[in-house]
Amino acid sequence: MEEQLRIAGIIRESIVDGNGLRFVVFGQGCPHHCPGCHNPQTHDFAGGKFVSIESLLREIGQNPLLRGVTFSGGEPFVQPEGFAALARGIQKLPGHLDITVYSGYTYEQLLELPGAGELLDLCDYLIDGPFLREQRDISLKFRGSRNQRFIDLNQTRRAGRVVLAMEKTLPARKRYQTA
Repeated sequence: MEEQLRIAGIIRESIVDGNGLRFVVFGQGCPHHCPGCHNPQTHDFAGGKFVSIESLLREIGQNPLLRGVTFSGGEPFVQPEGFAALARGIQKLPGHLDITVYSGYTYEQLLELPGAGELLDLCDYLIDGPFLREQRDISLKFRGSRNQRFIDLNQTRRAGRVVLAMEKTLPARKRYQTA
């Protein structure tokens, strides 16, 4: 049986969901129900539609201008096996696409959440924490409220402690098409 994800939708080219031009996959289902959520249509666990991971990988691979892929939601960590399978597939695509994941859980909570470890290990960046309306700040890059952190997961793994990503946009990486 082909692996599938339940998604709310995709955006093929976004510049607001992480560094550079990104392909964004919005998972369907969220337990957080943050007041003022930007994507309340993604909360219903029975909503959205099923798509094959293979079809998502084909679409992602068609755009040589992408810098990376973002997993948003809903809550990607309610489908950790499916998003981990997608992340493994992304890592096999030509060129290096970084992977950013948004979560209403904090990094520390994710470390304790059953099934979350592999997905966390496959991602490069994490924007963590619930959206808090009273801490809303539209000046923040890639985040909606001041409590949320933009974490560099590769540096965090090396340092053994949370390392925040730089706030500036990183330069785009080149991808080359192979004949």
